[in-house]
Amino acid sequence: MSHLDFAVTPPMGWNSWDSYGASVREDEVKANADYLAANLKSYGWEYVVVDIQWSEPTASSMVYHNFAPLCMDEYSRLIPATNRFPSAVDGQGFKPLGDYIHGLGLKFGIHIMRGIPRQAVHQNTAIKGTDKRARDIALNNICLWNPDMYGVDVSQAAGQRYYDSLFELYASWGVDFIKVDDICDSRFNHDAFKAEIQAIHDAIAKTGREIVLSLSPGPAALKNGTFFQNTANMWRVTDDFWDNWESLRTMFDRAAEWSPFVRPGNWPDCDMLPLGHLRVRADEGANDDHWTHFTPAEQYLLMSLWTISRSPLMYGGTLPDLDDFTKGLLTNREVLQMHREVVERREVYRDTDWIVWRANSATANYLAFFNISEQTRDLPAALKHLATTEQAQDLWRNQPVDWQQAQSVTTHGVLLVQE
Repeated sequence: MSHLDFAVTPPMGWNSWDSYGASVREDEVKANADYLAANLKSYGWEYVVVDIQWSEPTASSMVYHNFAPLCMDEYSRLIPATNRFPSAVDGQGFKPLGDYIHGLGLKFGIHIMRGIPRQAVHQNTAIKGTDKRARDIALNNICLWNPDMYGVDVSQAAGQRYYDSLFELYASWGVDFIKVDDICDSRFNHDAFKAEIQAIHDAIAKTGREIVLSLSPGPAALKNGTFFQNTANMWRVTDDFWDNWESLRTMFDRAAEWSPFVRPGNWPDCDMLPLGHLRVRADEGANDDHWTHFTPAEQYLLMSLWTISRSPLMYGGTLPDLDDFTKGLLTNREVLQMHREVVERREVYRDTDWIVWRANSATANYLAFFNISEQTRDLPAALKHLATTEQAQDLWRNQPVDWQQAQSVTTHGVLLVQE
């Protein structure tokens, strides 16, 4: 089974990082999953992803505790911390939580770091299915921002076997989505960790389970685009994306340059949607709990760019307290249909004030006019001429657009239309 046989539309779901950092607990995962199932599943939202540090008992915020003891089995594989995930007792791992999420009609995902745990190397623990041990396969290419793991020498059979055993375990838990971190960032390794990416791809294939492979963080190097297409379903085209205009403005460049690599099973990833209620446990000793700093206009712009470019949609805010405005962003059926069905999409115009994207599906044409200037502007006549019909439908306002009339677009806002 090829990884291109599934994730044939961009994955959509919820990820715990933007809200809970390294410290999410089982009750919080279940509460967000319950909301997703009851309110968003019918719109296509289906993945529930537990992000980083689920094996650390002491995780309490977005801050990493360097060299903190992690929970690990006898085969050098990290397992959930039972003080945070009580259903993982008695070696059950994430299977009970996965079963709960599957019982809601949703899919279950987890985050991992590239490599083998540092404590496994220091303790020289066993590798399942081989007489080699952790030190025999470890490489000293440790992540610069989280020192939990050594790299893995997958040129050795035992190195591949380590990853094979890891994904055997995840498949037994019912995992449907794996976010692998510290593996494709061109700032630190311009060629990415290609050998380990390939080994992970091969290990997933051996499980026979449809597990979406997501690579992080970015920015991934454009020169590796074909390699990512051949090995992964998603790869990050940006560093961690947060709720400020400067970060959002740069995403037009990333979305445009990666657009040729979009196809069923392959989704360049603009990162999570930092909308709604964020960073409820951001930093130790500091309070950064807040609602998104994006203006309403910027939120419409963000959702329009992510959907028309066909980025995965992974919501980052807390779901149980979702407000009506944000819920409206996530449940616009016409916008989500565009996201799901367009087969061609590209930037067609850019100047200092405007960026325009066009997309086409089998049944509709779409235009997105993005006002990137610092003031509200009327859409120029020259851009109206990009339309192919005299009238169109504004997808966010659910009203007709008459090109003979002035069309005002708020600063950092968007006019998204279906022709």
